[in-house]
Amino acid sequence: MEKGIEMEINMENEAGINKLLMSVNRSFGVKNANPREYSPLVLAYIGDAVFEIFIRTGVVAEGNAPVNKLHKKAKEYVNASAQAAIYNVIKPHLTEEEEAVFRRGRNAKSSTVPKNANLLDYKYATGLEALCGYLYLDGQIDRLGELISLGIKSKSKVQ
Repeated sequence: MEKGIEMEINMENEAGINKLLMSVNRSFGVKNANPREYSPLVLAYIGDAVFEIFIRTGVVAEGNAPVNKLHKKAKEYVNASAQAAIYNVIKPHLTEEEEAVFRRGRNAKSSTVPKNANLLDYKYATGLEALCGYLYLDGQIDRLGELISLGIKSKSKVQ
């Protein structure tokens, strides 16, 4: 098995991601978004994309490689069971507010049923994605990077 991502969202990568996401926010007038007003599934929808940007950035930062290898590495982190594991690592580090956002996402009634994941992992992944969306829309990109890095570093040690 290939070695997992041993990435830490380093300051250069995090600054680049932060700049990109803030630019997207400005371009679309999201600067005044109140993430508390969005449904948990909307937060998960945007959080899914933001989480993947962080993961793909970390994979690419490890070096140039064929796209299929990059995709294979990213898939190790962008799936329900991996996201559930990442949540379990970061849980002790969450604030009460962050934990409440996670629970709202986890408990949201989704119209889709997971095909390749068990239901509990799927719900935890939705909760994590909702938290990512919340932090992104709230402009807490540094905090988001800190949590994702923490989860990834710990998951990489297990592999």
